[in-house]
Amino acid sequence: MLLKILSKLTVVFAALAFSLMLPAYFIANLSAGSFYWSLSGASMQVKDNLALFPGNAVSFSEQEQSVFGLPTRLKIPSINVDAVVEYVGLAPDGAMDAPKKRADAAWFNLGPRPGENGSAVIAGHYGWKNKQASVFDDLHRLRKGDKLYIEDDKGAVIVFVVREIRNYDPKADASGVFVSSDGKPHLNLITCGGIWNKALKSYSKRLVVFADKE
Repeated sequence: MLLKILSKLTVVFAALAFSLMLPAYFIANLSAGSFYWSLSGASMQVKDNLALFPGNAVSFSEQEQSVFGLPTRLKIPSINVDAVVEYVGLAPDGAMDAPKKRADAAWFNLGPRPGENGSAVIAGHYGWKNKQASVFDDLHRLRKGDKLYIEDDKGAVIVFVVREIRNYDPKADASGVFVSSDGKPHLNLITCGGIWNKALKSYSKRLVVFADKE
């Protein structure tokens, strides 16, 4: 009987150890190469980022995590944006996936929810395609102090204030876009910008809007 109990305990502890090791293995292997986010056929690189997922950059209590719902709409009155928020993770090539619809925004669901400590990231398309405008065509018009509004599935509205707008080279290290270690909630919006390269089917710049919770 004792032997059976010990055998069962061994199996339980082995399963527990595997479950604890698997996320660390996945994160380590993801960061061993490079992590990319992509928009409109282009990509931006985040190198050697072991703190990509929630709980690595900032530790959250279960109570804190449950306060904020899933984002459903993004509103930016100053540039007339009122968009549905899709949820995306990683594409097969290791890039942050892009929203399916040009009129929608997309929240990176491997990171914090908007309002939680850390950097929540929302992406959106830029440029006209098939005579259809994109959600972030006017993102470059935002200025410091402009407000962003996230509505969540709990009926709450979380307000963020633009702190900085920055342009990146497509191959630049953008780890600061996805990770924050200051223990405060941020929302970063990303899109393409610059000049369209027909040969590469890509824009020359990546535009990032950094905002802080009000």
